[in-house]
Amino acid sequence: MAVLGLNPDAVTRWIDSLGIDFSGPLSFDRIGLGQSNLTFLVRDQQDRKWVLRRPPLGHLLASAHDVAREARILSALEDTAVPTPRVYGLCEDPEISDVPLLLMEFVDGQVVDRMSVAEALTPQRRREIGVSLPDTLVKIHAVDLEATGLTSLASHKPYAQRQLKRWGAQWEHSKTRELPDLDDLTRRLVAAAPEQRELTLVHGDFHLRNVITSFENGEVIAALDWELCTLGEPLADIGTLLAYWPEPGETTGGDFAASTLEGFPSRAELAGIYLEKTGRDPAALKFWHALGLWKVAVIAEGVMRRAMDEPQNAAESGTPTVERIDIILAMARDVAAEAGI
Repeated sequence: MAVLGLNPDAVTRWIDSLGIDFSGPLSFDRIGLGQSNLTFLVRDQQDRKWVLRRPPLGHLLASAHDVAREARILSALEDTAVPTPRVYGLCEDPEISDVPLLLMEFVDGQVVDRMSVAEALTPQRRREIGVSLPDTLVKIHAVDLEATGLTSLASHKPYAQRQLKRWGAQWEHSKTRELPDLDDLTRRLVAAAPEQRELTLVHGDFHLRNVITSFENGEVIAALDWELCTLGEPLADIGTLLAYWPEPGETTGGDFAASTLEGFPSRAELAGIYLEKTGRDPAALKFWHALGLWKVAVIAEGVMRRAMDEPQNAAESGTPTVERIDIILAMARDVAAEAGI
């Protein structure tokens, strides 16, 4: 049976070469709502499960969707306090696949990636999941870079400037229209970029849909999607989490507004939990919240562009719309103005 972006027979031979015990033919079913790397559930005849990742189809921007790098990060974090799935293998053999493949552990837990899932949770469980998110970021930012061999993962130059340069370039490559308000905000953020205060591991795309939580207590048991992971300013991850966390009455979340439901903590509470445990500066977080929203708008435009160029890349969650991107940008400008940017 044909599988989008994979040669099942060749991939099966590779999995067998890893020494993984499986029974009978393997099935490969696309899972998740991600619009970036394609993710597949691999299942054998005894219902044993693994997860396989590959880059999206079509033309890729430089440095994007690097599953080999993601494999390196996950392997380095295996013996740390950060909850991650175990890596079983990385394939870079062109006879198996024309792009790298990453095989990793299937973590059995709750993925809150649809409104129906979020609505089915009790308010208490929503709260447990919510407060576990900043706790997980505390663990990520406490990773010993020397001990894990991750000091060479990325540049040590000032992170704000690196982010603005990278995502500004992504905007120029993937934009579908001219957007003067975004260009203006980019200039303001560049002018307000803070000095580098510290250097830690940064997840780069941390939000509710990118974690697996426990069925028992709501705690994060696996942080996923490490392709944007880098070294930089830890407050950037909180800024990203807040950018993906609409509150009641806001529409930046589009069709996925789980955080507006009863029980989920407010943005202020999420930030407070993290700041209290780390002692980092609340005032400095405002810049990173604005930059987080700006980056979400740029990413959404890129997703929209990829789906236009290659419709098979579109995920089940749908494609961002111009209207939603404009709403995110408007909020980014408001947050920036409130921060004096």
